[in-house]
Amino acid sequence: MHPPPPAAGVAMDFGQNSLFGYMEDLQELTIIERPVRRSLKTPEEIERLTVDEDLSDIDRAVYLLSAGQDIQGTSVIANLPFLMRQNPTETLRRVLPKVREVLHVASVEMQLTAAVSFLTILQEESMSVHTYAHSFLQVILLHLEHRDTGVSNAWLETLLSAIELLPKETLRHEILNPLVSKAQLSQTVQSRLVSCKILGKLTNKFDAHSIKREILPLVKSLCQDVEYEVRSCMCRQLENIAQGIGTELTKSVVLPELIELSGDESGSVRLAAFETLVNMLDMFDTDDRSQTILPLVKSFCEKSFKADESILISLSFHLGKLCHGLYGIFTPDQHLRFLEFYKKLCTLGLQQENGHNETQIPSQIAEQEKKYTSVRKNCAYNFPAMIVFVDPKNFHMELYSTFFCLCHDPEVPVRYTIAICFYEVSKLLNSGVYLIHKELITLLQDESLEVLDALINHLPEILELMSIGGESSVQENKLSSLPDLIPALTAAEQRAAASLKWRTHEKLLQKYACLPHIISSDQIYYRFLQRMFTIMMTNNVLPVQRAAARTLCIFLRYNRKQEQRHEVIQKLIEQLGQGKSYWNRLRFLDTCEFIIEIFSKSFFCKYFFLPVIELTHDPVANVRMKLCYLLPKVKSALKIPADMHLLQQLEMCVRKLLCQEKDKDVLAVVKKTVLELDRMEMSMDVFQKKNYEKDLLDQEKEREELMFLEMEQLEKEKHQNDGRSSDKSFEKKRRDSRTPMQSLPKNIPISVPGPSSSTPSTSKEIKKSKLIRSQSFNNQAFHAKYGNLDKCASKSSTLTHTPSVSGLMRTAMLSLTDDSFRTRNTSSVPASFPPSPVLPSTSRGTGNTADPKSSGSKDAQPRKATLKSRKSNP
Repeated sequence: MHPPPPAAGVAMDFGQNSLFGYMEDLQELTIIERPVRRSLKTPEEIERLTVDEDLSDIDRAVYLLSAGQDIQGTSVIANLPFLMRQNPTETLRRVLPKVREVLHVASVEMQLTAAVSFLTILQEESMSVHTYAHSFLQVILLHLEHRDTGVSNAWLETLLSAIELLPKETLRHEILNPLVSKAQLSQTVQSRLVSCKILGKLTNKFDAHSIKREILPLVKSLCQDVEYEVRSCMCRQLENIAQGIGTELTKSVVLPELIELSGDESGSVRLAAFETLVNMLDMFDTDDRSQTILPLVKSFCEKSFKADESILISLSFHLGKLCHGLYGIFTPDQHLRFLEFYKKLCTLGLQQENGHNETQIPSQIAEQEKKYTSVRKNCAYNFPAMIVFVDPKNFHMELYSTFFCLCHDPEVPVRYTIAICFYEVSKLLNSGVYLIHKELITLLQDESLEVLDALINHLPEILELMSIGGESSVQENKLSSLPDLIPALTAAEQRAAASLKWRTHEKLLQKYACLPHIISSDQIYYRFLQRMFTIMMTNNVLPVQRAAARTLCIFLRYNRKQEQRHEVIQKLIEQLGQGKSYWNRLRFLDTCEFIIEIFSKSFFCKYFFLPVIELTHDPVANVRMKLCYLLPKVKSALKIPADMHLLQQLEMCVRKLLCQEKDKDVLAVVKKTVLELDRMEMSMDVFQKKNYEKDLLDQEKEREELMFLEMEQLEKEKHQNDGRSSDKSFEKKRRDSRTPMQSLPKNIPISVPGPSSSTPSTSKEIKKSKLIRSQSFNNQAFHAKYGNLDKCASKSSTLTHTPSVSGLMRTAMLSLTDDSFRTRNTSSVPASFPPSPVLPSTSRGTGNTADPKSSGSKDAQPRKATLKSRKSNP
């Protein structure tokens, strides 16, 4: 509720009483601040923390470790790698002994810092391995059994990293020999756990004979330890030990231990044995897998539903690897049982029989549901492996219903995982990818943006697979049988736009660039292209706007109708280039940058060169500055000598900016751009060795653009001929009795792009066939031209350099005035646009009286623009 307004005639009281009230409030604030002031350091404490600035780094470190505060000692230890790089000798002689003394009574934070610093020194290799072993190894071993588990683990990680680099003899005397006593039952559980991890690491450093003689006895002893934590830890190290001793010793020593541990009374030990067996499947032959491993796996799977859900989580995660490793030894019955087991895990927690007990409390129910979700998520992760297991040909009969359930799972993590795997599933199905069309639509329409984000990572590849695969190979585009695709894509974009996750929206717009290869040009024009315009003009996120601009340029690039292309170009120039908002004009320059990248040089010069350079008259400094950054790319789109008149106009605009620009930031950018333009080398109409690849790519782009125009013309003529043929057949049947020998009238007008023509159709057909034949030989002539590249290069051996812009600038400063650029001679502007339809061109005069502030606003009034008709280039 809003407070009631003050009564009429009652003024606010700023008298003495009111001021006293404010003073009391201020006193209360000072009382609140008093405890903060008391928490500051006293002069005595500051004196104790103060260090002489003249001390060297080594002296300061020794002083702080000896008499400083705990936080100062921690800082010195954190800085130990720097001291080792700067002065290793003095650091080892004076600082390291002090560090050893401090670590005996150090806090947890200092211990953790020391473990990290010792590991950093080892990784940086600031000293020899022998020096490190002599100076640091004993300190590491001394603190392995620290009472704090976190500290002990930190020192253990440092030791395990050091084992990789230390020599074999050092490892034997300093680590392995003391380990015999550390692994005994008389030692603490923590000491035996550390011994298990060290043994697993040492096997990579010794030969098989030494491992069998010195390490395997300790391994067997720890596998039989009375504590289940030790047995489980040693069991997980058996994989590393097996890799060190080879296949024969693994079968005779390690495998019996795994079999025994798989029947352990502790569930964690059985789980460790199962995971180790799965990871070691490649080391066993077919007989061991069928006679030993497979029965153990079957027994484990049968008991898993009766055990804790954590075992089901691990089993569901390793099931794909397990089925792949045992593939080929399953009997048909065993194959079916494993497949049914997987299907059951995919719906765990969703069916009636998996309901909750009435005695369970809500917290237990929530925890159980969380574990069930993890199981189904792991099943979604393994789904591609299960397709291989059943063979993609049997997907529809065996796994489609399971895939449907995973795509419609009520939990987001499950749908997120299956969305990540969707591309792998599509590749495996190959020609059967049409079976999962509906599931693609379901995931595109998912209410969670996380699912959509996971799916669109490979959306172009998925759509391409669906466009070339399907039930019938006769169809030109298989997506024509999927009418819900386009609504699903548009709905996904609108849902992403309405959210705050702009990165997902940006990614989706970037992926939409694949649509010209998937759906028709008309579908893109009517369903997506206008949406790109709307995003560019209304969205407030710059990366999203740029993504929409680039995608729109790609849509324009592959549009097959000249009328639609001209309409898009006209909207770009009028709504963005001549837009009343400076923000739209900035986006126009972004779009032109993409056009230079995607289209041919001739296309940009024909439609966008003049609207771009006319922004030199823009009243907003940011627009002029952005234009200056774009000018080098604009110049690179010109070819000499064909575009010499455009080059002259570009230089005139640069001179005007240099002479009349008043904004200091823009002027600095202009001067920098002038130097860059002066150093640029112009492209030539003929190929040059230096720019061969760029010229070749540009000519290929231009050839494709001309091909689209010719395809459009041929399609129109084909439709007209089809309509004429139907009229002709009807007319022939009607007049068959009167004129049986006459097949065609002499004059039938044909509607083609351009001026109307009344020439006979036979003549038009002859011209069309000549056009097709000439185009069919275009490639051969094109490649033949490459063979004569050296001849062309020899004729133009010197690279044409543009007239010096900086040299012209000096004369421009004296001769040009403001009034000389207020009008432009229309006759000097080259005619670029085709006669139909006429595209407008912007003409911004410096005499515009618009207020710069209003012109820089997104709500400013539109500025005047003159529309000029262009004539085609000869």
